[in-house]
Amino acid sequence: MAAITSELNNNVLTIRFSGRIDSGNAPLAEAEVNKAVSSNPHTSVIADLDELEYISSAGLRVILRLRKNEPTLKIVNVTSEVYEIFDMTGFTEMLPIEKGYRKLSVDGCEVIGQGANGKVYRLDPDTIIKVYFNSDALDDIHRERELARKAFVLGIPTAIPYDVVKVGDTYGSVFELLNAKSFAKLIAQQPEKLDEYVEMSVDLMRKIHSTEVKPNDMPDMKETGVKWASFTAEYLPEETGKKLVRLIKEIPTDYHMIHGDYHIKNVMLQNGETLLIDMDTLCYGHPIFELASVYNAYVGFSSVDKGVSMRFLGIPHETALSIRDKTLELYFSGRSKEEIAEIEKMAKVIGFTRLLRRNVRRKEYETEVGGKELELFKSNLISLLAEVDKLYY
Repeated sequence: MAAITSELNNNVLTIRFSGRIDSGNAPLAEAEVNKAVSSNPHTSVIADLDELEYISSAGLRVILRLRKNEPTLKIVNVTSEVYEIFDMTGFTEMLPIEKGYRKLSVDGCEVIGQGANGKVYRLDPDTIIKVYFNSDALDDIHRERELARKAFVLGIPTAIPYDVVKVGDTYGSVFELLNAKSFAKLIAQQPEKLDEYVEMSVDLMRKIHSTEVKPNDMPDMKETGVKWASFTAEYLPEETGKKLVRLIKEIPTDYHMIHGDYHIKNVMLQNGETLLIDMDTLCYGHPIFELASVYNAYVGFSSVDKGVSMRFLGIPHETALSIRDKTLELYFSGRSKEEIAEIEKMAKVIGFTRLLRRNVRRKEYETEVGGKELELFKSNLISLLAEVDKLYY
């Protein structure tokens, strides 16, 4: 039995087919299709076959007649079984037909990482999947895959997704990572090796920051930073807000790669090799932006609630602080403690700018903890901006 439903959105009529269409119900199915087309003024039609299990030659003729009346008809989300029928009958050569995504569940899977746009799960010992929060994430998935590919070509060790799947109402990217473990998990399991893992993490970060990219290949982090500052300035004293925007605009343009969300959950170890994951934030810019994200990961996010370190990174807050200190010491090997402290002060300005914007946009200030965070971020920004005259080194 077939079921036909329709939905009109922005002048695009989507007709959804489910069940089976054969000689016994094709006339009724076609009548429902014609009714949907005639009663919904539209500019184009999409046939969504996500839930169609089978289509006979009679059903194919329904599609052909619909195409005759709707020349822009596009067929999407076709299951493997139905796609095979379209392929054997030559329909794939006559019509734009998009194969559907296989469906996966992450129920019971271990969470190994989380970023601003999605959560990373381990499906099995060989594969991981990044599930995006946005239900309309296909453009983000393709963009991240292209960024990962460009980074890989430039010599950055990373995993490139080999499949896109449907996970509930959203999408996910599947990666092959054979028995890889995040540095967060390794440090939690082997705290005595903390220094070793931090050193490996810093080596990878240096490699990233020494890699030059073409301007059109990745986003400019400074452009994003200016947007953060312009938003945040509205919540600061007028002169302080103006200074914040000016200082970020004055950061020199730098065409070296930065990850944008660098921390121990986004660095994996596989067969002795460090791998970078979660590449949707990849961009180019001055390393100070990276150091700001490092500060937020280990300190900023847990400024008020120290339990964030355990919930987010899987390590105690004291360990997170130690990682921050060791990261800066190794990254700036040869610089004095005073110099490093000044650089971190600059990174904090950018870090708190991002945190304040995030708090306001997500209305986190409406909770007790969020309200305390909002005041802390504002007060820190005001005091820090009174002390710094530049945000680069």
